[in-house]
Amino acid sequence: MKPRLSHLVRVPLREAWRHEASDFTPWLAETPNLNTLSDALGIGDLELVATEHWVGDFKLDILCTDGTDQVIIENQLEKTNHSHLGQIITYAAGIGAKKVVWVAESFRPEHVAALEFLNQNTTEDLSFFAVEVELWRIGDSPLAPKFEVVVRPNQWARAGREQARAASSATPTKQLQLKFWTALVDAMAQRAPNISPQKPRPQHWQQISLGRSGFLLSGTASQRESRLGVEVYLMGDAAKHHFRQLETKRAEIESQLGFALEWQELPDALACRIVRYRADCPLEDESRWSDYIDWMITHIVKFDAAFRPVIKGLP
Repeated sequence: MKPRLSHLVRVPLREAWRHEASDFTPWLAETPNLNTLSDALGIGDLELVATEHWVGDFKLDILCTDGTDQVIIENQLEKTNHSHLGQIITYAAGIGAKKVVWVAESFRPEHVAALEFLNQNTTEDLSFFAVEVELWRIGDSPLAPKFEVVVRPNQWARAGREQARAASSATPTKQLQLKFWTALVDAMAQRAPNISPQKPRPQHWQQISLGRSGFLLSGTASQRESRLGVEVYLMGDAAKHHFRQLETKRAEIESQLGFALEWQELPDALACRIVRYRADCPLEDESRWSDYIDWMITHIVKFDAAFRPVIKGLP
């Protein structure tokens, strides 16, 4: 028998959400929908901070964090307009956001060009995204939303510019760090595409969001100690409290990982560290980088799988 096929039908957004502020914004702010949006954007899991957040005399639709940076989301249920372009820039300045997401039914070519211009000409830390939201139905099925990213920062070009600047102005140590982290991030894109590290920088660590503010997963490469590390870093006023909560699950976490960890409470800092080190790894020996990267990716994947669900479940 031939399979029974149907047709995808595009549905107007107002059929599902009559009003932006009272219908669409609350729907988008729900955790499953923010997770779907973050997957489309290719960034860390978005955690809601507030909706209808005051910025001076104006209200931002949604304020989030990706575990590292502030993220603002401004949404429309129709084609983009100049008013919202001005709003996202105003809100980014008022919040100090590093990622700006504009969600709309469709984008005018002029606004696509404007966001691409901002991505090309603003600081490397600032990223602008344009996302079209669509609604689809198959026959009598429930409505299915879909996010289509039409503008995102060109990280490859940005990484190239940053590497060029490092080559011309940074110390040899910084140049080597940037080269190593660039190689690691490129390898992770192939081997662990579900994990999204930050763009490489000339420093001794490489950060990855764990989907909750105050927690970071990091790879480290200490040239002074010729040592690699993979760690969960806790920071802020609640760091000690969260560290003690995680310690109650130490046996369970280490059993899942298959190895013991160093649990460093760091009593003199508003931070804690849970880490595994690998000694005798001089970063200057580039012939061993393939082995270093294999070790680091293996441990990053294991740490992410073991810690992310536990951290999300902490009260």
